[in-house]
Amino acid sequence: MAPSSRELPDKIGFLGFGEAAGAFADSLGTTVAGLQFAAWDIALGETDRSPAMREAMASRDVDILAGPDEFSECGWIFSAVTASQCLNAGKLIAAYIRPDQILIDINSVAPAVKRQVSDVVRARGADYLDMAVMAPVHPHGHGTPVCVAGSIVEEIWPLLRDIGFNGEAVGTEPGAATAIKMVRSLFVKGLEAITVEALLAAEASGCLDTILASLSASYPGLGWPNIASYHFERLTRHGKRRSEEMMMSAETLDALGLNGQLAREIATVHATTQAASYGATDGTLHTVVAEALMRRLKQTGT
Repeated sequence: MAPSSRELPDKIGFLGFGEAAGAFADSLGTTVAGLQFAAWDIALGETDRSPAMREAMASRDVDILAGPDEFSECGWIFSAVTASQCLNAGKLIAAYIRPDQILIDINSVAPAVKRQVSDVVRARGADYLDMAVMAPVHPHGHGTPVCVAGSIVEEIWPLLRDIGFNGEAVGTEPGAATAIKMVRSLFVKGLEAITVEALLAAEASGCLDTILASLSASYPGLGWPNIASYHFERLTRHGKRRSEEMMMSAETLDALGLNGQLAREIATVHATTQAASYGATDGTLHTVVAEALMRRLKQTGT
């Protein structure tokens, strides 16, 4: 039997075990003595992805679960799947969750999606917390700034803070935390997309050095050219996942009566950059941009 959800549990579960879940397990494991972990990921049932997923879990002493029905020993369950699977994962775990458990949803999705997940979880008598991770999870793991919201936020946030979570409680309604993430992501991931497309165009035009010098002079605080290298790394390695997040940002804007088309175009840049350039992140910025352009043009048949 898991302890009360209002106490720090002996074991924490992860529904989905990608970058964020792994980073949380790493940092929580070194922060909270004796804390145990368990996880289940859909990749465990896929021939091509299962070995790497099992290794990621086993190397962290995470109990590998056979399915979403095996989280019974976990007082808190972090939902950490891709944006497109958030609602499906919520419905899946809701079939097995108990009233003494909490689902902590860290997925980057539109507020409406988190409200839907909250509804199905709370219909089972369990509690739900909307958590938005506001920056890359490395190197700080669970110490990465977060926003949290939900009906239990006043009870749970002090416990989370005591074990090293960093951020602020932003409301009692599910969706309030992720709304902040979705709006902020429009700017952050939009800037990344603009950087990548501008530098690809500069390379294609034969003026990359001139553009870099001009941007550095106009916006020195951004830290050129290092920021450009970072933006290319994020898109080439994580473009698909971030594209899904931007589609959720588009849904957020549409629901507000605004224009989500910009977010959809940003999503396209992220997805196509990873598809064309995956693995092309080593070497100097000039090498990365040149290779990314070559792959992009090949992708488009230009």
